[in-house]
Amino acid sequence: QLQLVESGGGLVQPGGSLRLSCAASGFTVGSYAIAWFRQAPGKEREGVSCISRSGNSTYYADSVKGRFTISRDNAKNTTYLQMNSLKPEDTAVYYCAARSAIAIVQIMCPRPGYFGSWGQGTQVTVSA
Repeated sequence: QLQLVESGGGLVQPGGSLRLSCAASGFTVGSYAIAWFRQAPGKEREGVSCISRSGNSTYYADSVKGRFTISRDNAKNTTYLQMNSLKPEDTAVYYCAARSAIAIVQIMCPRPGYFGSWGQGTQVTVSA
């Protein structure tokens, strides 16, 4: 059974950093595109970052470019989202998601409908 479990969220001050982890079981992350989405109260789910099946292509939303970095450790079957220079507007529940079919990252990564498997989410709160 395919399962994704996020961890690493928490409360951090503006300008601080967090590293989110997405541990996969039941499948090999190297065979799936993995994405990070976030959803703030009252807002739609937003594609934050994404890494292709091959690992050769990545996507970042404009709002996080230069601050967030996605990476993958195939040996640990885990995908990470390093978040630096956090802002209050980064506050949201962060979800990881997986997709097995090949697609262009710029097309699939902003769109939750392209991903069929989801984790339960982890809360990130950026506040002084």
